Amino acid sequence: MSEKVKKLMNDYPAARWAALILIALAMFFGYMFVDVMSPLQALVEKQRGWTPGVFGTYASAEYILNVCGFLILAGIILDKMGVRFTGILSTSLMFCGAAIKYIGVSDWFQTTAFCNWLGTSFWTVMPGSAKLAALGFMIFGCGCEMAGTTVSKAIAKWFKGKEMALAMGIEMAIARVGVFAIFSISPIIATRMGSIAAPVGFCTVLLLIGVINFIAFSVMDKKFDAQLVEAGLASEDSSEDEFHVSDLGKIFSSLSFWVVALLCVLYYSAIFPFQRYGANMLQCNLNGITPEAAANIFRWFPIGAAVITPLLGSYLDRKGKGATMLIYGAFLLIVCHLVFAFVLPATHSSLIAYATIVILGISFALVPAALWPSVPKIIDEKILGSAYCLIFWVQNIGLCFVPKLIGSVLESSNATNEAVLAAKAAGAEFIPYNYTVPLIIFAGFGVLALLIALYLKVLDGKRGLGLEEPNIK
Repeated sequence: MSEKVKKLMNDYPAARWAALILIALAMFFGYMFVDVMSPLQALVEKQRGWTPGVFGTYASAEYILNVCGFLILAGIILDKMGVRFTGILSTSLMFCGAAIKYIGVSDWFQTTAFCNWLGTSFWTVMPGSAKLAALGFMIFGCGCEMAGTTVSKAIAKWFKGKEMALAMGIEMAIARVGVFAIFSISPIIATRMGSIAAPVGFCTVLLLIGVINFIAFSVMDKKFDAQLVEAGLASEDSSEDEFHVSDLGKIFSSLSFWVVALLCVLYYSAIFPFQRYGANMLQCNLNGITPEAAANIFRWFPIGAAVITPLLGSYLDRKGKGATMLIYGAFLLIVCHLVFAFVLPATHSSLIAYATIVILGISFALVPAALWPSVPKIIDEKILGSAYCLIFWVQNIGLCFVPKLIGSVLESSNATNEAVLAAKAAGAEFIPYNYTVPLIIFAGFGVLALLIALYLKVLDGKRGLGLEEPNIK
């Protein structure tokens, strides 16, 4: 190392952790926006006429453009242009998409000629408000997934050889707290303001703050890059532009990559789509409790993950056992969905609901805490951004279709449910859906994820991938 640079910025704990907080807050606001309408499903159905199928299509919209190839492009942009450019671009897309969605769900838009045209000119099963909201959610989804991969690469860069898993765990914990926060305040804001648009607008303003945060991080990162060049640890000409599109073949030809990607899509397909319906499921399985009460129970799911994920990350840094964590996490996922499907409707027990939500949070801590720090062990750093984006791309295929699948199954499995038909005929605010079949589907994803996790551990033993080894040497 050059005499001029005896210590890099990331050698100072305060600097690297400050960088982490800046980018983690951007994801915190993003996660709040993702689920801002999740606890409002019943209210959206009453105020805007969105059926479960429409709500599922809207939820799927977040991932459509990513599945169509945007995430692959995002990975190339990240590896070619670096974390600064990509971070500002992604957070800006999040804000722009959020603004469009806010217009779509706003009260004044419902009375416009454009909203009427949207609702009657094509695909008439979707109201105009849902179509514009879905468009905004698509744009937001492009930015959010791109930001997630950018943050992962930024952490890998700033915490290389240091507390990488702990840092990733804390970033995920902060993001999970965003879900807790929005499940807590979204129903309150909507009720007090008398509109579902109010919490959406609130989160849109927070996303603008996220853009500013990433700009501040970029100033730090530019100085860090200059230090790396001065220290001879990077080249001005090739530090981030060594990537070539042909390098994608190295990722696609890696068996380990595909195993991790499949595990990711199966596990998250039973988590994120479930978050869209979880509060309403609790309403239905706990004898029609209020949306606020259901959200107050469900919000403990991300808190369980937020508390435990950093601890697991620290353990992974020092002791390892990443592949084993993936197995335990998938097993707990299966148990929780089966409890929601069969035990909760039979008992209507709030205690069981709370306990199961917390255990699901533990599962959601185990898998991400072990999964994301494992990727740098199997993929070269030069193409790490593309690897993360391709994993997210595979994940988004599931996340795109599963919410729509669950919404359609929920409608079809309740088509002859007398209680549901009577509630709809009476114009009731609460519709008592039976969630057994959707929950069995979620449990099925968990079973497949468990099988993949077991295979990954076998593969690690054969190839010495280092998934069971600690990060800190």
